[in-house]
Amino acid sequence: MVQSTMPQAAASPSPAHRASKKSARTRAREFALQGLYQHLVGKNPAEEIDPFTRDLMGFHKADAAHFDSLLHGCIQQAAALDAHIAQCLDRPLAELSPIEHGVLWIGSYEMLHCLDVPWRAVINECIELAKEFGGTDGHKYVNAVLNSLAPALRAEEVRAHRSTPAAP
Repeated sequence: MVQSTMPQAAASPSPAHRASKKSARTRAREFALQGLYQHLVGKNPAEEIDPFTRDLMGFHKADAAHFDSLLHGCIQQAAALDAHIAQCLDRPLAELSPIEHGVLWIGSYEMLHCLDVPWRAVINECIELAKEFGGTDGHKYVNAVLNSLAPALRAEEVRAHRSTPAAP
């Protein structure tokens, strides 16, 4: 049986207040992270995680297609995603927390396959995931790794952004 044992976010503004402002894609990322956590920690297969996650409270507000893409895509392409991520780490991949690992899978997967999401939005969404579910400074590490990864996975987009002069 699949169980969701992902750590809960630390106390902050009321969850009801925060949740009301979340987009369907943000919710999909949160549910995908919960599923990836189950996969990384419990070694549960996507075929078991998927129906369990869809039964969780609030899933109906998530973008189900984006959830499918993230959960199944990250698990199917885990080795390739890890190869990209490992190039930007300052420690062995095995030393990442399961939350950081899952968030980095989501970020690298979206950079590779969700070209409709700007690379900076991918990074910002992943930082928020790491803040909400990860350790104290995990979001800083996620930010650094994804910023290092972006030029390799979104070369043209990053180059165009960096060559645009900043507004006064």
